[in-house]
Amino acid sequence: MYSLKPLSVWFIGLPCSGKTTLSRGVNALLLESGVKSKVLDGDDLRKGINNNLGFSLANRYENIRRVAEINKLFLHEGFVVLNALICPMDDMRKLAKTIIGIENYTEVFVNAPLDICEQRDVKGMYKKARAGEISNFTGIDSPFEPPVNADVVIDSNILNVENSVNQVFSFIKHKIKIS
Repeated sequence: MYSLKPLSVWFIGLPCSGKTTLSRGVNALLLESGVKSKVLDGDDLRKGINNNLGFSLANRYENIRRVAEINKLFLHEGFVVLNALICPMDDMRKLAKTIIGIENYTEVFVNAPLDICEQRDVKGMYKKARAGEISNFTGIDSPFEPPVNADVVIDSNILNVENSVNQVFSFIKHKIKIS
């Protein structure tokens, strides 16, 4: 396995927009191509290394800071790191870029309208947030600033998963210079 150029890819979007599905699909294609890659999923990280963080803006910044630091470790080993994170604020994305290095940072905006994300929510998080059972829920009572200059935009309510995965994979292949 190899990675010609280490890269940190951040899949940004509302909860249930398709970030995890897309990052896992891209990861499978990278691994099939012999590229060292790793998915860092926000839900998994919050169950482990970030389990002491809540969802206030201060805690969200700390979550992003920690994930960016983990990215640096993987990048140093030549990995392509696929981060499936909400990362709701532009300043948080700037923080990640600063830690990782802008030359190693790529942003994929997984764009889906709020009503579509709510329809996809098998865990019932949106329903709980609307009922006041969950506070600081992105898109309901916590802000989400869509990326303005994402490297790739995937309209996950329009493109199917396979086409979305292939679009991101093609962009990454070109960026890390594999054939």
